[in-house]
Amino acid sequence: MEALHALVAQNAVMISGIILLIAYIFIATEKISKVTVALVGASITILLGLVTASRGQESIPVHYFANFIDFNVIFLLISMMIIVHISSQSGMFNWVANELLRFTKGHPIKILIALAIFTAVASAFLDNVTTVILIMPVTFVIAKELEIDPIPYLMTEILASNIGGTATLIGDPPNIIIGSKAGLSFMDFVNELTGIVAIILAVTVAILIFVFKSKLKATPENMNKVANLDNSHTITDKNLLLRSGLTLLVVIVGFMLHDVTHIETYLMAMMGASFLLIFEKPKGILESVEWNTIFFFVGLFIIIGGLEASGGIKLMAQWLLDVTNGSEKATAMIILWGSGILSGIIDNIPYTATMTPMIYQIQVTQGVAYAHPLWWCLALGACLGGNATIIGAAANVIVSETAASKGHKITFMRYLKYGLSIMFISLVLSSIYIYFRFLSNVA
Repeated sequence: MEALHALVAQNAVMISGIILLIAYIFIATEKISKVTVALVGASITILLGLVTASRGQESIPVHYFANFIDFNVIFLLISMMIIVHISSQSGMFNWVANELLRFTKGHPIKILIALAIFTAVASAFLDNVTTVILIMPVTFVIAKELEIDPIPYLMTEILASNIGGTATLIGDPPNIIIGSKAGLSFMDFVNELTGIVAIILAVTVAILIFVFKSKLKATPENMNKVANLDNSHTITDKNLLLRSGLTLLVVIVGFMLHDVTHIETYLMAMMGASFLLIFEKPKGILESVEWNTIFFFVGLFIIIGGLEASGGIKLMAQWLLDVTNGSEKATAMIILWGSGILSGIIDNIPYTATMTPMIYQIQVTQGVAYAHPLWWCLALGACLGGNATIIGAAANVIVSETAASKGHKITFMRYLKYGLSIMFISLVLSSIYIYFRFLSNVA
């Protein structure tokens, strides 16, 4: 065993890189569950001694495996999953969606705009998968009442969920990872990304209206049915609505006041989740937490920790700086477009988890000011890139599978025709924003 550890120590960068690459391949091909791949890779990383397995008696070793698990991310994800699940049981999100649709008077184009706005805004505060799961049943009812194809609406929801999730710290898992590593607050994301995200959403909706205009037609009689949707029984528990609604509001306000209170976002979310659990049976609620996602993160952090401990991340950062000759503009654009393209092909969570320590290493060597735009390039690229393909994000897969089960199949190529174009336009707009916001005065 000692001989093996000595061999691993001599080739740590290569071995840790191979483990990460193999994990990426299995995650991308989906032949084996992502959480299984991550945990097997983490076990091998610890077993080979790429990270330290023992905590030590007097002081915790720098390369102790638990040091590489970002518990800020883990606790924030678990807490928000609990809050959202409890809140959704009151019917509040469906009530808001129905009221928004009633406001459109059943006009198909106005409904598309309403669905885009609801999905984008909800995805900024809930996770994308939860948002599309909440809105899809309403969508199928609307399409049935109007007697039109639901696919234009479903496509809108996919694209809007990924765009809206880009706007805030809690909107998409990549942002949670970035925020924790870079030390960026909820309001940092709102201040830097909400404006450009709103522009991208507006352009996307305009394109979708133009593309699907011929399909968005309904008779006055059918429009009247939607305009008079019965929303009186959507709220199932008024006490739960009041309790969970106030808790969700307090948590979000707490996120926004982080710079004043200095209470970490994960702690604010934990306090909100803990309060709501007082009134619930914890076992049933905790069963709703996506533990596969949580343990996927844990395993992934350990695998990447092996590459970081070996010095591999530092080499990657130096390679990128060498390729761009240290140019901040070139580095930013490579990260933005590289993130966008790769996130359309592979899962954006492991990609972001790999890139954040690399950008942090660039920040160590080049300074905070140099690295600041790079974090926003990564956030925009990783989140918006998910729109490129039908497998680019979890929400895409959920919507396409549900649509197929309802007899409305969204093929890979049909989605690609729209998704790739929207992703390209989104990245062009992001590039313009990044350049004029951060790089125009850079030499």
